[in-house]
Amino acid sequence: MIVSIKGLVKHPIILDPGVWIFDDRKINLSTYFSDERKGPADPSIKQLSRAWDEQRLKGAMPQSNQNKVTVDRKDLTEHSLGIALKPFLDNASPEPEAETVTFVRAEGKEDFSCPLSQAENGILGFSEQGKPLKENGPVHFYYGDGSNLKEPVTHITSIILK
Repeated sequence: MIVSIKGLVKHPIILDPGVWIFDDRKINLSTYFSDERKGPADPSIKQLSRAWDEQRLKGAMPQSNQNKVTVDRKDLTEHSLGIALKPFLDNASPEPEAETVTFVRAEGKEDFSCPLSQAENGILGFSEQGKPLKENGPVHFYYGDGSNLKEPVTHITSIILK
């Protein structure tokens, strides 16, 4: 199942949550909201800065295009996973007048709306205990602070900026 981002955006996009298991940006929902996050000092930024320093000192190394994808088997079979919504909203390029994000829900569920600033900090859950969200998905929305961790917005079929 796919989810579209449309409305007051320059570039409507379509998301396929089924491929996010291979995305390096995925997060473990079981630990994400309980761990203390210290902003931009996460491992990927440290790794990038280390690579930048090495290239500055030693010169650029030839890049390989061998696309080595590694996936931890535990991620596939045990963990509940999510991904930040902000990069997808940024890629859609919201129009300046966009202020609200509406999560359109299936099965007669009432749509859910929140301010764009709140949605940008949110997380889209796409896997629960190693299984795709087939019955109440394809994605769930969690606030960035995890305040709705026990009761996320479910049955989301599309995201509309208004």
